Amino acid sequence: MRIKNVSLALAGTAVMTTLAVTPASATTNLPSPSITGVLAVQKQAMANGAPGALTRIDFGASSYRIASGKADTAAGTAMDADRRFRVGSVSKSFTTVVLMQLVAEGRVDLDAPANDYLPKPLPDDRITVRHLLSHRSGLWDFTNDMFYHTVPGFEAVRNKVFSFQELIDLSTAHQPTVVPGATYSYSNTNFVVLGQLIEHITGMPMATHYEQRIFQPLGLRNTSYVHPRTTITGSYARGYLRDDDTTLPLVDSTEQTVSWAQSAGAVISNSADLNRFFAAVVSGKLVPQPQLQEMLSMVPVNVDGTQFYGLGLRGRALSCGVKVYGHTGTMQGYYTYAFTSADGKRSMTSMANTSNNGTVNAVLAGTLEAAFCGVDPTKSTKVARSGGEAFTEDIAPNVVRD
Repeated sequence: MRIKNVSLALAGTAVMTTLAVTPASATTNLPSPSITGVLAVQKQAMANGAPGALTRIDFGASSYRIASGKADTAAGTAMDADRRFRVGSVSKSFTTVVLMQLVAEGRVDLDAPANDYLPKPLPDDRITVRHLLSHRSGLWDFTNDMFYHTVPGFEAVRNKVFSFQELIDLSTAHQPTVVPGATYSYSNTNFVVLGQLIEHITGMPMATHYEQRIFQPLGLRNTSYVHPRTTITGSYARGYLRDDDTTLPLVDSTEQTVSWAQSAGAVISNSADLNRFFAAVVSGKLVPQPQLQEMLSMVPVNVDGTQFYGLGLRGRALSCGVKVYGHTGTMQGYYTYAFTSADGKRSMTSMANTSNNGTVNAVLAGTLEAAFCGVDPTKSTKVARSGGEAFTEDIAPNVVRD
């Protein structure tokens, strides 16, 4: 294998991309990634308020690492593509792998009532384990209340430690949003319940399951679950949360317990590890084929039918006809897109270190088009682009912001 370093620049943004050259036969049958397209997206994300952004694309033995802007605005530290960050709802896919392994072991039945496995029953016995994994339980998302006011809500829970049951009780104090099984309704509560379920039936904490079932087998050396510790170790990007009053400065939201999310969003990782994880998921290295097919059985969840949800996995249909699988993540100060091709041979992770900014979130999705379709989404007329309209997120998904 031959290694060469390629230095690229776009509109004053310098980036070092390491490219490991490998024979074409070892790569998936997709267009070459557009590095200028990734850089254009990162530039656009920063123009709309992100301090920095990173992207890593892996296929075969090839790796593109692209980064722009700042990982730490106070210190002036440049972003690089190997930094660790809080992955937010990408954690849901990790939790799903643990749960589906338990299904494969015969310890959980997807279509059994979740109450069969919980220490305290949910109000509706019709809610199954499958409903939780597919966001069809109807359980109210407690983050709608917790983060209705973004920064005050965050500061109120930044250092708190919750039990699973405390969070579930915040949810069940509300009426359900839909009848169980009726329709997709994204709720962080679902994966908090799954965390409690896993711990209750196994007698082991989520941290142990992640470590023994995923991190160690895949050699994910930059991935951790440290709840309720507040720090990120090693080389990491700081996160910056935008206030609802956009005239106010960004809030450094890096240190927090993430106890409000736990099994729904508290994993820390980096781009290389996330790429390896999702490639392993779709390749059947973590979950047996029958359970993997359940995860990949998806239904559309948006109006134009380009976004899908299965069991703890998202699907995206891109402009070039390619469908990719993975998950998005929102954590205070971080947006993440981590997806892989259907064969697991090309994977991409992108992160921008801000949140509560729908334009940045929408723009960052363009790195999927650049990575898998080889286009510059900031110029392509085939790529649907959004921004400036009202939006919702993985956090407080029923709260519409401008």
